[in-house]
Amino acid sequence: MATSSSSQYGSGTVEDLKSKAKSTFEDAADRAQDIASQARDQVGEVAGNVKGAIDKSVKDQPITTLLAAAAVGFVIGALWKS
Repeated sequence: MATSSSSQYGSGTVEDLKSKAKSTFEDAADRAQDIASQARDQVGEVAGNVKGAIDKSVKDQPITTLLAAAAVGFVIGALWKS
């Protein structure tokens, strides 16, 4: 007396669950893609702002900018070595 899963749980239940799971997965993938796109846009904007600030600093205060770059390089080198 074997009963099929579709007659035991109602007609089309397995297919409904598959469809809902697929839809949920596609929604999650779309949201992840949107978040990644927003993050990429924000990183690009920040990079542009940093580049603009560095360009302005090099133009307005070249010696100070050079010393700051040397200090950053020294710190990174010290951290890299340890």
